[in-house]
Amino acid sequence: MNLGIADREYHPNGSAAPFVAAIVDDANDGETKLVIMFEEPGCVAVLSLDNLIQEEDISLKSNSHHQTGRIEQQLRDLLWED
Repeated sequence: MNLGIADREYHPNGSAAPFVAAIVDDANDGETKLVIMFEEPGCVAVLSLDNLIQEEDISLKSNSHHQTGRIEQQLRDLLWED
């Protein structure tokens, strides 16, 4: 796996759907990513933490990750353990 989990935290999210937030180092592109993953498969958001910090930009142009499926596939079991 080319993804390293720097930190992760489970959020019960009150009466809404629970999720896991994680900071992930991706050796494939050298970026650090913010991953928000809900319990339901396919419900995941991946943002470039580097772009968020350096450019203060949350637009789809700078944060469109076509590798979201790969990231979810590699991390789902790890992020939702326990």
